[in-house]
Amino acid sequence: MSLSVSRRLAAVTAFAVAGLFASAAPAALAAPTAVAAAPTPPDIPLANVKAHLSQLSTIAANNGGNRAHGRAGYKASIDYVKGKLDAAGFTTTLQTFTSSGATGYNLIADWPGGDPNSVLMAGSHLDSVTAGAGINDNGSGSAAVLETALAVSRAGLQPTKHLRFGWWGAEELGLIGSKYYVNNLPAAEKAKISGYLNFDMIGSPNPGYFVYDDDPTIEQTFKNYYAGLGIPTEIETEGDGRSDHAPFKNAGVPVGGLFSGADYTKTAAQAQKWGGTSGQAFDRCYHSSCDSLTNINDTALDRNSDAVAYAIWTLGAATPVPPGQSFENTADVNIPDSPAAAVSSPITVSGVTGNAPATTKVDVNIVHTYRGDLVVDLVAPDGTVYNLHNRSGGSADNLVQTYTVNASSEVANGVWNLRVKDSAAQDVGYINSWKITF
Repeated sequence: MSLSVSRRLAAVTAFAVAGLFASAAPAALAAPTAVAAAPTPPDIPLANVKAHLSQLSTIAANNGGNRAHGRAGYKASIDYVKGKLDAAGFTTTLQTFTSSGATGYNLIADWPGGDPNSVLMAGSHLDSVTAGAGINDNGSGSAAVLETALAVSRAGLQPTKHLRFGWWGAEELGLIGSKYYVNNLPAAEKAKISGYLNFDMIGSPNPGYFVYDDDPTIEQTFKNYYAGLGIPTEIETEGDGRSDHAPFKNAGVPVGGLFSGADYTKTAAQAQKWGGTSGQAFDRCYHSSCDSLTNINDTALDRNSDAVAYAIWTLGAATPVPPGQSFENTADVNIPDSPAAAVSSPITVSGVTGNAPATTKVDVNIVHTYRGDLVVDLVAPDGTVYNLHNRSGGSADNLVQTYTVNASSEVANGVWNLRVKDSAAQDVGYINSWKITF
């Protein structure tokens, strides 16, 4: 580590006290009122994380050279992780599904205690491609999440939130395992997940330090950690929507995570601030047989593993904020195809004292065949426009998302509108419902 444990924690804590969670954030992930009062996040021993990677490498070697879905190496990997968690006092659940004619497995581990109505979840995919052992992709994320869970047990952590960890199967076939988990959760259980943290490829040999830019509170937590180390970060774009956070995000769960790069090329500017080699891929062994124990950058794996624990300790200790007064419109509003004008769905708010809060929450449920066409705005009673969604999300359908808006300059009472425009042709949909919470 570039800083000792005590210096690193002091730096991160000092930075966090100055500005942790300064950006607007969903109430479910509200900041702790006093960071110093939370239990101190541990340093995750790199040796322990690498010991898990060694086990996964051995498992692959003993089972045809890989740990892919439907192969013996994947089931042995699940059994290894489950054995460690069972011994550490977690309640584990092995979830089965079928894909490509083979049985797949998700492993879910719950730590006893915490608010069952506010669940903080962290996960990673455990499967490899058939070409190799998958030590960076994604033994690295799986090992770091496992060691963080074991650190929770060693510390006897009693967080405010309920902690849950997941290891997903068949990610390499199209996020099959995580989709199965999310799709089979009852709506009431999905609503209890205050945040999902995803860790996929965090030990790349020519690493970058990338942070997901989805939920602002989770994003800021990771940025604060790295700012405390004096390490610049960039927004993660290479794997956006291509890993196991996507099903959670599509279900309206706040998500975030870390990534150290795959087959994109490191630029000269990135090499200057992070080290490594410009003009080469972050991971030249991505999805290849050489993704072995030698395909890991120890410094990146160490830093990112510590960041996993920092986020779990910080977000898990967050003090839940009681929900404010909510107003909802459930009437369907057709969204005509481009170039038609925008449509609006109104909500009349009354009985709320004063201005809207800085953390006004807007829940949007739009059924649409291509959300990358949509521009979605919240329009305040005085006509002020707050953009929520601007033609992002690629080829995915539907838009089910929670947004946090700093509307503190607006009087709460009056008619608020969700305004939606389809900005490109050939796709259709409708506003299913939306809700504003003060």
